[in-house]
Amino acid sequence: MKKNLKYNLIWLALACVIYFGLFALYNGGFITIFTDAIIVNIGINVILAVSLNLIIGFSGQLSLGHAGFMAIGAYAAAILTQDNPTYLAFALSLVGGMLISGFIALIVGVPTLRLKGDYLAIATLGVSEIIRILIVNFDELTNGPSGIFGIPQFSNWQVVFIFMVLAILLVSNYIHSGDGRATLAVREDEIAAEAMGVNTAKYKVTAFVLGAMLASLAGSLYATYQQSVFPNDYDFMKSIDILIIVVFGGIGSTTGAIVAAGVLGFLNMYLQDFGSLRMIIYALAIIVIMIFKPSGLLGTWEFSIKRIIDKFSKKGDDQDASINS
Repeated sequence: MKKNLKYNLIWLALACVIYFGLFALYNGGFITIFTDAIIVNIGINVILAVSLNLIIGFSGQLSLGHAGFMAIGAYAAAILTQDNPTYLAFALSLVGGMLISGFIALIVGVPTLRLKGDYLAIATLGVSEIIRILIVNFDELTNGPSGIFGIPQFSNWQVVFIFMVLAILLVSNYIHSGDGRATLAVREDEIAAEAMGVNTAKYKVTAFVLGAMLASLAGSLYATYQQSVFPNDYDFMKSIDILIIVVFGGIGSTTGAIVAAGVLGFLNMYLQDFGSLRMIIYALAIIVIMIFKPSGLLGTWEFSIKRIIDKFSKKGDDQDASINS
C-alpha cells in the first residue's frame, strides 16, 4: 500500500470526482428511485465480482460458494440490526459477518482447496448449500424460509460507493503485494511455484478467505438496502450470476469485473420494458458477446494510471506498481 501511495491517492481522487458527479445528479433530481436501485445493485455486484475474481482470476480456484458467504453477511446484518437499529449495530454486523465468513472459509478452505477444477467447484457449491439449508432450519434465529422483514435501511448509494472503492483498492493492492505476486505464481503453475518454495496452500486459502469476507460485506450492504432477506436469494443461481459477471468482464481483470457489473446492470435496466422476454434478450446478449470475445470484454487487460503517467513522462519503467494504478 505504501509503495503505491501516489497511485492510490490518484485513484481516490478519481473516485471523489465520480462520487460528486453522482451526488450532483441525485441533488439535481436526475436519479429516480428505480435508477437508484440499479446504481446500488451495480455497486454491490462490483464488490462481489472483484472478490470472486480474486479467487478465480488471480488464485486460479473455481469457486461456486460465493452466495453462501453473501448470505452470512446478509443475515448477520438482519439479525443484529433488526432489534437494535443503530449505526453501531450496523458496523458490528459488517465486521461480525466478515469474521464469521472468513472463519468458515478458512475451515472449509484448508481441506477443499487441495481439490482442483470441477471437484473444487462442487465442494464450494456444497458449502454454499449447507449454509443456506442451515439458515432455513434455524428458524428461531433466521425465521426460516419466510426470511426477515423490516430491516433498518442503513445502506444507500453513498455507503455502497465508499465500500466499493475500498474493496477495489484492497484487492488491487493485495495483487501487487508480495503475497499477491505469489498468488499469481500459484495460478500460473502451482507445481513450479511450490518447487520455488512458495507455500501454495497458504496463498490459495488467503485469497479464498479474503474473497469470502468481501462477499459477506456485499451481503450486509444488500440486506440493509433491500430491508429484507430470504434464503432463496442466496441459492446456486446467485453464485452463477456473480460468476457470469466475472467471466463476462474477463477472468483475471479487476477492471473487467467493474465494467461487466456496470454493463450488465444497465442492460438489465433497459430491458425492464421487455417483460418476460428480458431474460432471453439478456442471455442472448451475453452469448453473442462471449462468441465474439471469448476471453471476456477486457480479457486480462487492466486500466493503469501508472502506465499513463509513465507514457507521458517517458520514464519507460516496465514495472507496473498496481493493477489499477
